Amino acid sequence: MTDISSKIPHICVLATGGTIAGMAGSATRHEYLPGQISIEDWLGRVAEFGLPVKLIGTQIANIGSEDIGPDTWTALQTSINAAMADEGIDGIVVTHGTDTAEETAFLLDLVLPARKPVVIVGAMRPADAVGSDGMRNFVNAVRVASDAGALGRGVVLVMGDRVLAARDARKVRTRGTDDAFRGFPRGSIGLVTPSALEWFGNPWRQDEPARYAYSGDLPEVPILYIGAGMSADLVDRILPNDPLGIIVAGVGEGNMPKAIRERLVELAKAGLIVVRASRVDEGLVDREPEDDSNGFIAARALNPQKSRILLQLLLAKKEGDLNAIQTAFDNP
Repeated sequence: MTDISSKIPHICVLATGGTIAGMAGSATRHEYLPGQISIEDWLGRVAEFGLPVKLIGTQIANIGSEDIGPDTWTALQTSINAAMADEGIDGIVVTHGTDTAEETAFLLDLVLPARKPVVIVGAMRPADAVGSDGMRNFVNAVRVASDAGALGRGVVLVMGDRVLAARDARKVRTRGTDDAFRGFPRGSIGLVTPSALEWFGNPWRQDEPARYAYSGDLPEVPILYIGAGMSADLVDRILPNDPLGIIVAGVGEGNMPKAIRERLVELAKAGLIVVRASRVDEGLVDREPEDDSNGFIAARALNPQKSRILLQLLLAKKEGDLNAIQTAFDNP
């Protein structure tokens, strides 16, 4: 643990690596290594700004977020629950790579109570790059985690001076710092700078308990990415043994070739949970008349990767009722 200030509020910082802790060795080099800066080094750099907070840091991992999964999620959940139980902690900041930040944010939003602010933050450029955005994003995240107005909003993600709800946040660019993340369908829930914070709308999760139990043991749920001309045998090739569910990243509003649909209908009638999502960035997938007879679930506003997280949590608690599963997707 690293304690760098004696001032309040008290913010717990949990570091997992990513670009925000990455180094290129050159201010102009494109290639870099994520997760090179330790939490001790990072908080030492933050101390130079004299923020009116007390930051207490723990290194959970120091990896690229493409390698984050159940082990890291379990460690984060355990550490955040401990911070929430600690009366001396006012908020929690998680530094994270941007590639899977939306998945971690969404999972934590589902498995944590809305007792204290939890903020996920990352960077699009490594720490030693020209125009690095990591420190500004981090200072913004600390401001959000320290603000009483963050209470009751669940887990949020802070990037590019925007505050996004975990259920809406999604990465939409691989380069650049402006609007690299957007919220869909609700957009930003706040704007933040190192000197100011403005919230849009009222909190919606005041004192709400965790919505799902999480043990770190999640069933495998593959994502079938639909493209033109695909054949039905691909469905069986990507399914694991004894499959429980599958996410279809469909074209348009969750559409798929006839042959694939027919094979998935067969599997759904045999007990496979089939969720229709969209490969379109802002893809809203409503239920269609055939979903009832096909036994399919509509992902609504959740993209394929978030649909996978939610279905894994539902399957982990042995939920098999299609109406209950659809209700969960209607109200994530």
